[in-house]
Amino acid sequence: MTTPVLATDQVTRSFGATRALDGVTLRVESGRSVGIVGESGSGKSTLLRLLLGLDSPTSGTSTFRGEQLDRRDRGLLRRLRRDVQVVFQDPRSSLDPRMSVGAAVAEPLRSLKIPGDHRARVVEVLAAVGLDPEVAGRYPAQFSGGQRQRIAIARALAPSPSVLIADEPVSALDVSVRAQVVGLLDRLRAEQGLTLVLVSHDIGIVGRLCEETVVLHHGRVVEQGPTARVLADPAEAYTRRLLDAVPRLD
Repeated sequence: MTTPVLATDQVTRSFGATRALDGVTLRVESGRSVGIVGESGSGKSTLLRLLLGLDSPTSGTSTFRGEQLDRRDRGLLRRLRRDVQVVFQDPRSSLDPRMSVGAAVAEPLRSLKIPGDHRARVVEVLAAVGLDPEVAGRYPAQFSGGQRQRIAIARALAPSPSVLIADEPVSALDVSVRAQVVGLLDRLRAEQGLTLVLVSHDIGIVGRLCEETVVLHHGRVVEQGPTARVLADPAEAYTRRLLDAVPRLD
């Protein structure tokens, strides 16, 4: 069995008397697309923080390329930050309104000290997400929500990560542009060979983008497997309820 890019093994995470995660095991294999789905309070955000090394489990282990994540291991965390990039839910809050688009997209190149022509890389990734490179001199407030999310995706792609984590990437967008952003993520994953981890409350979005699905409920994995099987023949009543709540994407 190959070493997964990201993994957790029987992790729990407690906050006082509240157990946000309870024995969660997850493997994210290189080149695969995995959806983590559940309602608010299911433990998705807590699991995401463990995968990103932003928090430590109460028990169990979280690993990056087979190495146990330790928030004191700066070298390992630096490699993680270089290889794993995140697109957040709301581009209005994830983009600094005082930064031009070009500066925002180049920011991870500077912070990670990535060598090369940063200006050329900004042009390249803006074009990859369907934006005219001339927008680099403008500011986030001058764009629509869908365009801002494209800018956020360009910023995540700038350091050439192998893993893209998308945290509710379309939930803050108008219904009319959600399908466009989902299509963009699908295209970029295929073209760039990205490993994709999609965190969402919407199992319909997961169905469009992910080969594997993990269903969280009250901090536990209640169902997981190939997405086609989970959607076509869910074993759990909770999964069926999530499917019943799916809105039409287009």
